[in-house]
Amino acid sequence: MADLSAMGHASASERGASRYAWYVLAILFLVYVLNFIDRQVISILAEDIKRDLGLHDEDLGFLYGTAFGVFYSLFGIPLGRLADSWHRVRLMTIGLALWSTMTALSGFSRSGGQLAAARIGVGVGEATASPGAYSLISDYFPRRLRATALAIYSAGLYVGGGCSLFIGGLIVQGWNRAYPAGGPMGLVGWQAAFLAVGLPGLLVAVWIATLREPIRGAVEGLPEPARHPAPFRAFLDELLTIIPPLTLIGAARGGARALAVNLLALGLVVAAVVLLRAAGEPLPQWLAIGTGVYAVFSWASALKRRDPATFALIVGTPAFLCTVVAYGLNAFLSYAASFWAAPYAMRTLGATPAEAGFLIGGSGALAGFVGVSLGGVMADRLRRTNPAGRLAVVLFGATVPIPFLVGAFTASAAWVFYPCLFLSGLCASGALGAAAATTQDLVLPRMRGTATATFFIGTTLMGLAMGPYLAGRVSTLTGSLSTGMMALLLATPITIGCAIAAYRLVPAAEASREARARAAGEDI
Repeated sequence: MADLSAMGHASASERGASRYAWYVLAILFLVYVLNFIDRQVISILAEDIKRDLGLHDEDLGFLYGTAFGVFYSLFGIPLGRLADSWHRVRLMTIGLALWSTMTALSGFSRSGGQLAAARIGVGVGEATASPGAYSLISDYFPRRLRATALAIYSAGLYVGGGCSLFIGGLIVQGWNRAYPAGGPMGLVGWQAAFLAVGLPGLLVAVWIATLREPIRGAVEGLPEPARHPAPFRAFLDELLTIIPPLTLIGAARGGARALAVNLLALGLVVAAVVLLRAAGEPLPQWLAIGTGVYAVFSWASALKRRDPATFALIVGTPAFLCTVVAYGLNAFLSYAASFWAAPYAMRTLGATPAEAGFLIGGSGALAGFVGVSLGGVMADRLRRTNPAGRLAVVLFGATVPIPFLVGAFTASAAWVFYPCLFLSGLCASGALGAAAATTQDLVLPRMRGTATATFFIGTTLMGLAMGPYLAGRVSTLTGSLSTGMMALLLATPITIGCAIAAYRLVPAAEASREARARAAGEDI
């Protein structure tokens, strides 16, 4: 019987993907395009927002990265758990409708605080997308095609980011030309752009609702896990572990010792924020980051108590953590570059919004789509002969883009800036599918949504919430956006070190996946 089970597992793993699987992937790709249009459009609108709302570069970095990213990561964890226990298609439908609505509402903002609140709503809505999508893709595509499929899905990041700059640039320039004193309802160009990119998502949400939910684990020949008896109760329980101050209730459920440890962690975070504030750092940024760090600690502590097997394969696996940090710090540079490229082109090179949107958006979309797709295919090929082969692609993405990034953000001529920016994006984007597939392979099927949410903590708390803000903060202090971007390169040695560590650790971690899960109490 064991031999027959092994044969069934092998045959399931070697099968190709169905036509319907590719159809689902195409729709999920479109959702991710919309995801990044709504997330990234603020970049091309940044100069107008800065002027109209009286903001600084550090404020723009906060709006783009921190306000969005911290809440994206916090809600990504409970929503990832919900994706593991509930209907993933319905979850994505609700999330798409929410973030599209909040993007449209951004167009009615009259202050930085209102825009920050809308960005928080976008972050919460978008937190549903990738946990559900990664889990669906992993159940529609066999392991040998998984990095390719995830890379194609992830290419929506670059296509959406590119389209947002092109569309946003055209709208803001055209609207301001047609209505120099403000248009209908007093809206100016950047406000109209938010409305224009947000509303179409409501129509796509209806389309998403028509997709079929696949059987979990069937593509790998694994038995279907039992349905969770109360997924929303579990979701609410998860909120108690990660959303402050509800985290104190969640910690108290673990006993006096758990509550004491949680309070100690909270005290350390508060002390760190107070020290940063005393040193002259802006309170909103570090209060948000501190909240995120404390929330993730609370969640990890609760996960260890409630689901030891999932904790063991995610937080308790150094290979997983090194992969997350390596790609998270890759995103640290990539998010900063993608946000500040358009403002740099307009300030330093004198580009118009439409010109910057077309050239940066078009080249960024092409570079990202080609880079992430080729990176995914190469990662799958390398893995066939080397269990750690995908990590070679992650290491490539951490090192090769650096000289091109330096060239772009020290350029004083367009013919240097645009090609260097293209090559930087092309080389950096290849790592995404490889890192994502690695994290999926290190966990069991029922844990994939949680693994995806954890992976995105790295790309949000380390990448999105820190990279754009720190570049803007240094720019505000020095008066040079170029200096702000170059300062981020100080993180490169850590990125490379974590990528090398992951390369060495992943093969053994993947080979021992089931054994370590059983040792932690998993019934498999």
